Amino acid sequence: MTFQKKTSRVWLTLIVSALAVIAVGFMSTYAGTAAAATRSQESNNTLVNQVRHELVMLPWYGVFDNLEFTVNGGEVTLQGQVVRPIIKDDAEAVVKKLAGVTRVVNNIEVLPPSPMDSEIRRAEYRAIFSDETLNRYSMGSVPSIHIIVDNGHVTLTGIVDREADRNLAYLRANSVPGVFSVTNDLRTEQSATPR
Repeated sequence: MTFQKKTSRVWLTLIVSALAVIAVGFMSTYAGTAAAATRSQESNNTLVNQVRHELVMLPWYGVFDNLEFTVNGGEVTLQGQVVRPIIKDDAEAVVKKLAGVTRVVNNIEVLPPSPMDSEIRRAEYRAIFSDETLNRYSMGSVPSIHIIVDNGHVTLTGIVDREADRNLAYLRANSVPGVFSVTNDLRTEQSATPR
């Protein structure tokens, strides 16, 4: 074998070895990145569950309030509508205390006090939850169906079991006199995604 052939084989061996080292390095970097992404997603899911738990445990949170949120890393954005200003303040305070929360953006709207809206809330509650099929959604400390009334406009939010229950709640809400409009934002169990 000539010197040139031996040199070519050595170079070929070196190149193959270098490519193998690069491939192993890439694979371990990819595995590390994938593991970090999995840990980040698990951490995010844990934070979502903690925020949800804290919000539903607020003492004044009820059927006429709607609290929603999004989590982006350590930033939590609160949204929705509430009847009492204390709920807005308490929601921000409890979320700020959670481990992993770096910032809270509080976009919760406090609904204006209105005797007409208060009367519509009571009438909507009776109309929806007096129905035998829908009554079960009023059970528990925080009902599954939330009734938001803003200047005579009603929005239904929350989760129900079936599309038929969603439609029935909408019909019952529309039966209340003095309501300007009804928006049905109820979701069914099948279509509900975690927030």
